[in-house]
Amino acid sequence: MLVLKANAQDHQYSQFFNAPVYLNPALNGQFEGDLRLNMIYRNQWSSLPGALTYMTATAELKIPKFGGGLGLMFTRGNEGTAYYVRNNLSGIYSYSVGSDNFVLSFGLQAGIGNRAIDAGKLVFGDQIDPRLGYMPGSSSAADLGQLNNRFYFDSGAGVNLVAGNFMAGGAVQHLNRPDQSFTGATAKLPMRATGHLSYRFDLDPYNDLDNDQKSYVIPSVVMYKQASFTSVSAGVQYKRRAVNAGLWYRSGGVSGPSSFVMSFIFDLYISHEGNEKMRFGISHDAPTQKGLNYSATSGTTEGSLSYETSLPSRYGTSKFQGARRCYDFY
Repeated sequence: MLVLKANAQDHQYSQFFNAPVYLNPALNGQFEGDLRLNMIYRNQWSSLPGALTYMTATAELKIPKFGGGLGLMFTRGNEGTAYYVRNNLSGIYSYSVGSDNFVLSFGLQAGIGNRAIDAGKLVFGDQIDPRLGYMPGSSSAADLGQLNNRFYFDSGAGVNLVAGNFMAGGAVQHLNRPDQSFTGATAKLPMRATGHLSYRFDLDPYNDLDNDQKSYVIPSVVMYKQASFTSVSAGVQYKRRAVNAGLWYRSGGVSGPSSFVMSFIFDLYISHEGNEKMRFGISHDAPTQKGLNYSATSGTTEGSLSYETSLPSRYGTSKFQGARRCYDFY
């Protein structure tokens, strides 16, 4: 019988600020309008054989009297030549407490995870001829068991604090450590812990300008830990009107290459009357580790698109109107 043991590891987005709900469910509903739609796509190490692509799409409805809202998130990953696919569909609830000086937000996430593999794409020893190599169309006598599809319940939670020009948050995913085994042998999905810190420096503190007209420098640090894997992403954004440019360094831990990342965000359209905004983001990673360097992988590219707007009938006055919110940091 064939037994597979895999230490699954969640993917990371270089544009973490353009995938806020994936980063931390407490950031759900934290935007200026009533409805926000967001999608981000990651194509990792495009020169290597076997796809490594990831996508997350979210829809958030802000409920002003909660200071948070309700959300729906779908995440999909496609890895390797055997078409190993991971899907997750989650509902999110968030709530905030605070005053005009600070906002403390909480988020809960629950949903269904799925992993699947195309067993027909796997190659076993009895399909390889000593002289001719792999024989296309041949079958294997290996016992694949239930090696095709697995569903499981998944959950997460997060918290985020914004106080003045400072933001700090943390989240834990896979709280229930779901069993994702294909074969019946236990394979627990390790919890993923995330922590993030940001500070916003106003470069025009004495100018009476709207936020959209000012310039800011925003350093940030994001820390990830899942099982034995640990990674830290540190960098700085320069935000000026409708453009945000960032430069980052991400450590890869013991299981992946470190990278330099350059990112850009463009606010393509802004209407203050309807709290309407369309935003496009793009980033590119250049790995620096020997063996998995840039010339071998062609790096990693991400693209994101976000749209938010107000609905015709609002639910009421938003809480903490004088306080700074997380969206002011990206």
